[in-house]
Amino acid sequence: MKQDRFLTVILVGILILVILSLLVYFTRQQRLDYGEETSPDGVVRNYVIALLKADYQKAYSYLKEGEFKPTQEQFRQAFLTRQLDPRSVSLEIGKVTIEKDSATVELFLIRNANDPFGNSFTENGSGNLRQGADGKWKIENLPYPYWSWDWYNAPLPTPEPLPIPESQD
Repeated sequence: MKQDRFLTVILVGILILVILSLLVYFTRQQRLDYGEETSPDGVVRNYVIALLKADYQKAYSYLKEGEFKPTQEQFRQAFLTRQLDPRSVSLEIGKVTIEKDSATVELFLIRNANDPFGNSFTENGSGNLRQGADGKWKIENLPYPYWSWDWYNAPLPTPEPLPIPESQD
Protein backbone atom coordinates (compact mmCIF):
# COMPACT_ATOMS: atom_id res chain seq x y z
CA MET A 1 0.00 0.00 0.00
CA LYS A 2 2.78 2.45 0.88
CA GLN A 3 4.47 1.80 -2.45
CA ASP A 4 1.27 2.71 -4.33
CA ARG A 5 1.04 6.05 -2.53
CA PHE A 6 4.70 6.78 -3.21
CA LEU A 7 4.21 6.02 -6.91
CA THR A 8 1.06 8.15 -7.00
CA VAL A 9 2.92 11.10 -5.45
CA ILE A 10 5.69 10.77 -8.06
CA LEU A 11 3.19 10.62 -10.95
CA VAL A 12 1.24 13.62 -9.63
CA GLY A 13 4.52 15.55 -9.29
CA ILE A 14 5.45 14.72 -12.90
CA LEU A 15 1.99 15.75 -14.09
CA ILE A 16 2.27 19.10 -12.26
CA LEU A 17 5.69 19.73 -13.85
CA VAL A 18 4.33 18.97 -17.33
CA ILE A 19 1.37 21.31 -16.83
CA LEU A 20 3.64 24.10 -15.52
CA SER A 21 6.06 23.73 -18.43
CA LEU A 22 3.21 23.89 -20.96
CA LEU A 23 1.77 26.93 -19.21
CA VAL A 24 5.14 28.71 -19.30
CA TYR A 25 5.67 27.76 -22.94
CA PHE A 26 2.33 29.14 -24.14
CA THR A 27 2.40 32.32 -22.05
CA ARG A 28 5.96 33.30 -22.99
CA GLN A 29 5.62 33.04 -26.76
CA GLN A 30 6.26 36.38 -28.41
CA ARG A 31 3.90 37.62 -31.06
CA LEU A 32 5.44 38.65 -34.33
CA ASP A 33 4.24 42.19 -34.93
CA TYR A 34 5.60 44.59 -37.50
CA GLY A 35 7.50 47.57 -36.14
CA GLU A 36 8.70 50.88 -37.49
CA GLU A 37 10.16 51.11 -40.99
CA THR A 38 12.20 54.29 -40.67
CA SER A 39 15.48 52.64 -39.71
CA PRO A 40 17.56 49.96 -41.46
CA ASP A 41 17.23 47.51 -38.55
CA GLY A 42 13.46 48.04 -38.49
CA VAL A 43 13.26 47.21 -42.20
CA VAL A 44 15.33 44.03 -41.73
CA ARG A 45 13.17 42.99 -38.77
CA ASN A 46 9.94 43.58 -40.70
CA TYR A 47 11.31 41.73 -43.75
CA VAL A 48 12.10 38.66 -41.62
CA ILE A 49 8.71 38.83 -39.87
CA ALA A 50 6.97 39.02 -43.25
CA LEU A 51 8.86 35.92 -44.40
CA LEU A 52 7.96 34.02 -41.22
CA LYS A 53 4.31 35.01 -41.67
CA ALA A 54 4.52 33.94 -45.36
CA ASP A 55 3.52 37.48 -46.39
CA TYR A 56 5.72 37.40 -49.48
CA GLN A 57 4.18 40.48 -51.05
CA LYS A 58 5.12 42.60 -48.01
CA ALA A 59 8.59 41.02 -47.81
CA TYR A 60 9.13 41.71 -51.52
CA SER A 61 8.26 45.38 -50.98
CA TYR A 62 11.42 45.75 -48.83
CA LEU A 63 13.73 44.81 -51.73
CA LYS A 64 15.49 47.61 -53.57
CA GLU A 65 14.76 48.25 -57.21
CA GLY A 66 17.53 47.34 -59.58
CA GLU A 67 18.71 45.36 -62.53
CA PHE A 68 18.19 41.60 -62.19
CA LYS A 69 15.77 42.04 -59.29
CA PRO A 70 13.74 38.82 -59.04
CA THR A 71 10.12 38.98 -60.04
CA GLN A 72 7.61 38.71 -57.25
CA GLU A 73 6.80 35.15 -58.37
CA GLN A 74 10.49 34.11 -58.41
CA PHE A 75 10.87 35.60 -54.93
CA ARG A 76 7.80 33.77 -53.64
CA GLN A 77 8.79 30.45 -55.21
CA ALA A 78 12.23 30.53 -53.57
CA PHE A 79 10.51 30.30 -50.19
CA LEU A 80 7.59 28.05 -51.14
CA THR A 81 9.93 25.41 -52.61
CA ARG A 82 12.19 25.75 -49.55
CA GLN A 83 15.15 26.76 -51.65
CA LEU A 84 15.33 29.38 -48.89
CA ASP A 85 13.92 28.41 -45.48
CA PRO A 86 14.24 31.09 -42.77
CA ARG A 87 12.43 28.91 -40.21
CA SER A 88 15.61 26.89 -39.65
CA VAL A 89 17.53 29.90 -38.31
CA SER A 90 17.03 32.40 -35.51
CA LEU A 91 18.16 35.95 -36.16
CA GLU A 92 19.47 38.59 -33.81
CA ILE A 93 20.04 42.11 -35.10
CA GLY A 94 23.17 43.86 -33.91
CA LYS A 95 24.83 47.21 -34.53
CA VAL A 96 23.76 49.44 -37.43
CA THR A 97 26.28 51.56 -39.32
CA ILE A 98 24.88 54.34 -41.52
CA GLU A 99 26.99 56.28 -44.02
CA LYS A 100 25.01 58.80 -46.10
CA ASP A 101 22.42 56.73 -48.00
CA SER A 102 23.97 53.33 -47.25
CA ALA A 103 23.60 51.17 -44.13
CA THR A 104 25.10 47.94 -42.85
CA VAL A 105 23.23 45.91 -40.25
CA GLU A 106 25.19 43.40 -38.20
CA LEU A 107 23.35 40.08 -37.95
CA PHE A 108 23.84 37.00 -35.79
CA LEU A 109 22.34 33.85 -37.27
CA ILE A 110 21.74 31.13 -34.71
CA ARG A 111 21.59 27.76 -36.44
CA ASN A 112 20.10 24.92 -34.46
CA ALA A 113 21.44 21.39 -34.53
CA ASN A 114 19.54 18.81 -36.56
CA ASP A 115 19.73 16.19 -33.86
CA PRO A 116 18.89 16.25 -30.14
CA PHE A 117 22.52 15.97 -29.02
CA GLY A 118 24.08 18.43 -31.46
CA ASN A 119 25.15 21.94 -30.59
CA SER A 120 23.67 25.05 -32.08
CA PHE A 121 26.11 27.65 -33.33
CA THR A 122 26.11 31.35 -34.10
CA GLU A 123 27.26 32.72 -37.42
CA ASN A 124 28.06 36.38 -38.01
CA GLY A 125 26.68 38.08 -41.08
CA SER A 126 25.55 41.45 -42.30
CA GLY A 127 22.88 43.02 -44.42
CA ASN A 128 23.23 46.02 -46.69
CA LEU A 129 20.50 48.57 -47.25
CA ARG A 130 20.23 51.67 -49.40
CA GLN A 131 18.06 54.70 -48.78
CA GLY A 132 16.00 55.74 -51.79
CA ALA A 133 15.06 59.24 -52.91
CA ASP A 134 11.77 58.83 -51.01
CA GLY A 135 13.73 58.31 -47.76
CA LYS A 136 12.75 54.64 -47.39
CA TRP A 137 15.37 52.01 -46.65
CA LYS A 138 15.47 49.06 -49.05
CA ILE A 139 17.43 45.83 -48.72
CA GLU A 140 20.34 45.22 -51.11
CA ASN A 141 21.38 41.85 -49.69
CA LEU A 142 21.18 39.62 -46.64
CA PRO A 143 22.82 36.33 -45.70
CA TYR A 144 21.40 32.93 -46.56
CA PRO A 145 18.62 31.74 -45.87
CA TYR A 146 16.98 35.16 -46.19
CA TRP A 147 18.49 35.94 -49.58
CA SER A 148 19.31 34.01 -52.73
CA TRP A 149 22.73 34.28 -54.34
CA ASP A 150 21.27 34.95 -57.78
CA TRP A 151 19.12 37.94 -56.88
CA TYR A 152 20.53 41.12 -58.44
CA ASN A 153 23.32 39.17 -60.18
CA ALA A 154 23.51 38.77 -63.93
CA PRO A 155 22.37 35.33 -65.04
CA LEU A 156 25.15 32.92 -65.82
CA PRO A 157 25.79 32.53 -69.54
CA THR A 158 24.77 29.26 -71.12
CA PRO A 159 27.93 27.42 -72.11
CA GLU A 160 28.45 26.41 -75.71
CA PRO A 161 28.44 22.65 -76.18
CA LEU A 162 31.87 21.20 -76.81
CA PRO A 163 32.36 19.68 -80.25
CA ILE A 164 32.47 15.92 -80.29
CA PRO A 165 35.68 14.73 -81.88
CA GLU A 166 35.28 12.41 -84.79
CA SER A 167 36.56 8.95 -84.17
CA GLN A 168 39.37 7.82 -86.36
CA ASP A 169 38.81 4.18 -87.15
